[in-house]
Amino acid sequence: MPGLRIENVTKKFGSVTAVSDVDLQFNSGEMICFLGPSGCGKTTLLRMIAGLDDPTSGSIRFEDKDLTGVPVHQRNIGMVFQSFALFPHLNVGENISYAMRIRGHSRSECSDRARQLLDMVHLPGLEDRNISQLSGGQRQRVAIARALALNPQVFLLDEPMSALDANLREVMQIELRKLQQELGITTVVVTHDQTEAMTMADQIVVMGNARVLQTGTPMDIYKKPVDKFVAGFIGTSNLLPATLSGPHSVHVNGAELKVDGNTDRFAKGDAVLLMTRPEEVVVHHRSETAMANAVAGKVTFVRDIGATIEILVDCAGHEVISVLTPKDWPGVKVGDQVLVELPAAACSVLAA
Repeated sequence: MPGLRIENVTKKFGSVTAVSDVDLQFNSGEMICFLGPSGCGKTTLLRMIAGLDDPTSGSIRFEDKDLTGVPVHQRNIGMVFQSFALFPHLNVGENISYAMRIRGHSRSECSDRARQLLDMVHLPGLEDRNISQLSGGQRQRVAIARALALNPQVFLLDEPMSALDANLREVMQIELRKLQQELGITTVVVTHDQTEAMTMADQIVVMGNARVLQTGTPMDIYKKPVDKFVAGFIGTSNLLPATLSGPHSVHVNGAELKVDGNTDRFAKGDAVLLMTRPEEVVVHHRSETAMANAVAGKVTFVRDIGATIEILVDCAGHEVISVLTPKDWPGVKVGDQVLVELPAAACSVLAA
């Protein structure tokens, strides 16, 4: 079902373009992550969906209703801010039901709704607790409950995990995703954390320099990035300078490698980048039988971190990272001459 539609939206602050000609469409009930570095325009885009900023041009629609110019309080949108913005002089229950009370709901309705939402965010019985007595994770859950109090059609979150420590952040990513799926509410999250986006999103929008660079499912963007920036921003990438030698082949360090990915936008002889992900790269002893799709190199570093082993290989001045499980470890050590296998199915060609 058609849900959120952002139609050719541009936002300028004086001579500065914060968002440039963004055109996106998402289905109702999806979780969407705007992902990108600081200053790329993702928060400005979120604020325009909320109605806190107006587009310079373009429009924002939800289920065929034009929201452009509609005041914030008439958009039926819930929002969680980066700082959570809870009221310190109100207790937990009063924070959650604040919007209900100013809209004229009875005290009993507010209390019942606050208890219902506290159960939903796994904080039962805390309605009388002071905000100052809550941990960071508890405050975030209260902020989420408050944003959901009026049953919004769209749920917006601006860097919701940034104030949490690393372990709690991972727990809350999963909890928030499960809650969103349970409610089936269209949700937009702004983040610069790739793991957060990969964990939670149905669709990721990668932004840079005020523009949308790529939109797709987490796996589409991880496996098939459109350019070097996206490849580097989503996960770790191996990028080797190469020359296109055929429709599905490249020359790298004197070796010809097959590539299953689409190369139609390049011509034979073009300078390109060969991209692989570390978990797809296999390291072999040089003494093993010669193999296809491999380049020679020298091991420069080995790091055993328990669940995985990282091997860094210098291939003619370019570093390649291989991440293997302990059972696949070839037993190489620093200084060993090796062959680095780059399976064709795992190789993509990007513009240099």
